[in-house]
Amino acid sequence: MKYIVISIILLFNTLPMNLPIKVYKGTGTYSSDVICNLNNNKVYKKISNYSSDIICNINQNKIYKGTSNYTSDVLYNITDGKVYKGTSNYSSNIVMTFKDGKIYKGTSSYSSDIIANIKDNKVYKGNSSYSSDIEFTIDGRVTLVEFVALWHAVKYAY
Repeated sequence: MKYIVISIILLFNTLPMNLPIKVYKGTGTYSSDVICNLNNNKVYKKISNYSSDIICNINQNKIYKGTSNYTSDVLYNITDGKVYKGTSNYSSNIVMTFKDGKIYKGTSSYSSDIIANIKDNKVYKGNSSYSSDIEFTIDGRVTLVEFVALWHAVKYAY
């Protein structure tokens, strides 16, 4: 019995715990619907895990272009629900703001400035909640910084 328990513990310790989180077009769930995937703080094209297919990578609260970690290659930095362009922390460089499951343009909080609505791992166009307006679906839980990296891959890498 002792050996069985030890074997089970070793088995679980060798299994990959960081399974990739996939992003699907609309409500799709087929591998052909995968737009990108997040694995070990890197966003890859489609279902790839090759370093040449890295769209962006995450380091703390910053998102970098490709595999770079240079300051000059910072795409976004995220602080307090606000997404800043590059390394800036100036309000004039806020690209979008997250509040109550909605993404707003810049620093706005007006309903007319809602870029997307997030509900149940689905991202809807604007303030919609219609299934026909689902832009993409994420098959797992992600942090705000991870979400922004996935957003970038979906919106700007394709």
